Amino acid sequence: MYTTIVDPQTLAAHIDDRNWVVMDCRFNLMNPEEGRQLYHQGHIPNARFMDLNEDLASPKTATTGRHPLPDAQQLANKLGELGVDENTQVVVYDGDCGAFAARTWWLLRWLGHEAVALLDGGLKHWQQAGYSVTPELPKITSRSFTGRPDNNLWVDTAFVESFIEANGSGMLLDARAPERFRGEQEPADSIAGHVPTAYNAPFSGNLNEQQQFLPAEQLRQRFEGILGGRPVQETVCMCGSGVTACHNLLALEIAGLSGARLYVGSWSEWVTSSARPVATGA
Repeated sequence: MYTTIVDPQTLAAHIDDRNWVVMDCRFNLMNPEEGRQLYHQGHIPNARFMDLNEDLASPKTATTGRHPLPDAQQLANKLGELGVDENTQVVVYDGDCGAFAARTWWLLRWLGHEAVALLDGGLKHWQQAGYSVTPELPKITSRSFTGRPDNNLWVDTAFVESFIEANGSGMLLDARAPERFRGEQEPADSIAGHVPTAYNAPFSGNLNEQQQFLPAEQLRQRFEGILGGRPVQETVCMCGSGVTACHNLLALEIAGLSGARLYVGSWSEWVTSSARPVATGA
C-alpha cells in the first residue's frame, strides 16, 4: 500500500492492475476548464479526471472560502463511479508539482481511504521518464465506495479565531507564496495579507528544481526547523482556499510528522468578515 508518493516506474508497473485507479487532477485557477481540456488531449493511460471545482469542493457561499469541503457522500459516490473501493490503490497526479493532486490525496484520507499516493513530479515527470499519454477514455467498472469522514482532520474559522487568541504552543502554517503572505499582491481574494500569528511555509519549499518532493529527511529538517519544537499535532495548515495547504500536509506525512490539521476555509474564508484581523509584512 502506497500512502504518500510513488514514482513513474512504480505506477507504470501497475498501469493495467484492476485494483489501481489513477486520477488526473490538473487545474488552473485562472482558467477552470483548462484541466479538463488537457485531460482530453492526453492523460496517463486509464486515468480518470477529477475537477477541483465540481468534484473536490462544494460551491462557494458568502461565508465560505473558495473551495469548501465537498459533500462526503457525493464524493464517495463519485469515487465509486470511477472504480474505487476499499481495496483500491489510488494514484493522483497533476501537471507537475502536485499542488492540486494533494487536495485529492487529502480528501481520500479524510474519507478513510489510506491507500492513496501522489505521482511525484506529476505528468511532466511521467513523460520525462519515457511513458506515454493517450486521449483514449478509460473503460470503468463502477464499485461501491463507503466514505468514513474523519472530521478531526480539519478545523473551521471559529477554531482558528480561538487558536490565535490563545497564542499557545500551536502553529498556523500558511502555504501561499511569500508575496501573497506579506500582502504585496493578491490575485484571488478580496483582501491581501495573512492571519495574525501565522507563519509562512510556502509549499514550493517542499520541492526540488524538478518539482519533485525533497527526500524525507530534508522535509523533516525543514518542518522541524519551522516548528521549533512545537508539537505537530497542534499545527494547522492553511493557504488561500484549502488546496495547496494539503501539499504541506503531504510533505509532513512524508517526513514522518503526522497529526497536523487543515484549515479548510483558509484565507479566502477568513476575509469574508471585516471583523477578523489582518496582518501584513513578514
